[in-house]
Amino acid sequence: WDNADFSRGVGTTFYQEFHTLNTIKPPFVRDVEAKIRRYLRSSYSAAWTLKITWVKALPYAAQTDTRRTNTYQAILTTDGFRSYVLMLYQQGGMQWDYTRLTAPNVLIGYT
Repeated sequence: WDNADFSRGVGTTFYQEFHTLNTIKPPFVRDVEAKIRRYLRSSYSAAWTLKITWVKALPYAAQTDTRRTNTYQAILTTDGFRSYVLMLYQQGGMQWDYTRLTAPNVLIGYT
């Protein structure tokens, strides 16, 4: 989630928080729960979920070419005991020209 540059007026970031402990869960949260259950083969019931979306983000430091943007999401969720993060990227993966980035150690995902 690092090295995005919004200083040129291109792209934006949105977030939405879902408090779902003892409440009716919206379809989005039910979908997150289903993904965790399917991928991890474990029972899971979210108490809190945060969806962050970066839309048309440019790499830092933004060059004059504003066509190579990335759209991606991070979904953080917890049941109060276990916590998970889902990272979703636009179809086609990384659109930034990684050879022109200021940081040479580019990574999609986490370490």
